[in-house]
Amino acid sequence: MVIKRRHWALPMAPLALLATGCVSTPGAPAAEPTVAPSTSVARARVCAKPAAGPAKAPAGAVTVDPAVVGDLTAKTRSNPPNTTFWLRPGKHRLERDRYSQVIPKKGNRYLGAPGAVLDGRKTNQYAFGGSARKVTIRYLTVQGFVAPQNEGVVNHDSADGWVIEHATIQHNSGAGLMAGAHQRVRASCLRGNGEYGMNAYKAGDPIRGLVVEGNEIVGNNTDDWERRKPGCGCTGGVKFWAVNGADVRGNWVHDNRGSGLWADTNNNDFRIEDNVLEANDGAALIYETSYNAVIRNNTIRRNNWVEGRRYADRDDSFPLATVYLSESGGEPRIRARTDKIEIYRNVLEDNWNGITLWENADRFCNSPANTSSGDCTLLARRPDRCARPAIAHAPLYTDCRWKTQRVDIHGNRFVLDKSVVDCTVKCDRMAMLANYGTYPDWSPYQGERVAEAITRKQHNRWHDNVYLGPWKFVAHDPSRILDSGQWQGTPYQQDAGSTFDPRTGG
Repeated sequence: MVIKRRHWALPMAPLALLATGCVSTPGAPAAEPTVAPSTSVARARVCAKPAAGPAKAPAGAVTVDPAVVGDLTAKTRSNPPNTTFWLRPGKHRLERDRYSQVIPKKGNRYLGAPGAVLDGRKTNQYAFGGSARKVTIRYLTVQGFVAPQNEGVVNHDSADGWVIEHATIQHNSGAGLMAGAHQRVRASCLRGNGEYGMNAYKAGDPIRGLVVEGNEIVGNNTDDWERRKPGCGCTGGVKFWAVNGADVRGNWVHDNRGSGLWADTNNNDFRIEDNVLEANDGAALIYETSYNAVIRNNTIRRNNWVEGRRYADRDDSFPLATVYLSESGGEPRIRARTDKIEIYRNVLEDNWNGITLWENADRFCNSPANTSSGDCTLLARRPDRCARPAIAHAPLYTDCRWKTQRVDIHGNRFVLDKSVVDCTVKCDRMAMLANYGTYPDWSPYQGERVAEAITRKQHNRWHDNVYLGPWKFVAHDPSRILDSGQWQGTPYQQDAGSTFDPRTGG
């Protein structure tokens, strides 16, 4: 797996609506009351009260005995595909070899009785692996496995069509769960794993049709990988890599070390909706070098306090965001359910900063500054073509760069009380900016070209939002800090129809 590096600045019910008439900043255009969400979606409280599995073996199921070490592995091996296994109450163990694991056959189903636990005893690396399709795991706790960094415990080999429901996957090293195409992860507890709750990565093949619904994803990255490998970009609640088509809805993603949800490198066609993203140390959501998404009806609160404060304490001027779009935008030429990134009807409350749209002028296909090593955009798949002199001309000038474009931010409610966040500066910003292009020497994107493009030419638009609290705005580059009147005025002309009240309120 390619390690990605972070690169900030270089040198399940619908929400109810409230018609809110706020006071616009003096000098800004008058605005009618804006419709914006005001109430929260329900948390998916899965970990505290997991659903109970069947107390008796279903008809035709093979019973697995916790008193027999390796019984699950042996019975899986000796039975045909499409077998149902019922794990009795108690702690089930594999053989002590670190590579011992269950290798399901196609269509196998694993059901845990109340109190059934598969425990790796900090010895076994993997719980379930292999390439079999359409495997189901329900009502089972999987814990104590020691997968290496970037590897996972359940569905280790990213097989397709797995269903994980009412499971608890906790206190493992690495990722609790990997993902394959058309995988369904529902109503499960992904808790306290060493790196990720889930790592949606499959070598050599994009993952299609992923559903992550109604889960509690909490307290992951206990091994603090970002400190062990600074800049690795390898932490958080869930990480998505090259996923084409994902529905992430109704989850409670909270108290993870690092980001809550992070889509990194050539993801496309995401719907992120009706989630509660809460109290994550870093961003609630990062959408990076990716395309075409709908982000709606989410409650996003008290995120980014740890990482945001760390940036402020070292006097870093970058607007480290709670919702961070990095070189990501809408692209009509790539098939999806939308041709833009639309962020609407979300409540963002007492986070460290709001939404940042960012584009690194030095990051493009075949650039040494591209931290997604070896990857190219979905429009120019061969990095070797993105080189001089062709990259300076159409179509490669456009197609060799991931662009933050066609982002539509509307109907959101942004609330900030600095006394709650416990900050005085650098926690109160919305931003749309780029760095000054300098590298490499053959880059056609040097100077202010990208900053001008993201700010004025790439159809990025805020409008019809509600702002409560002392918000500031950053445009073009980190040095341009604006009030709401400047943000709405020429040349930026953002947030038409929005309302602003500098007083804190809910």
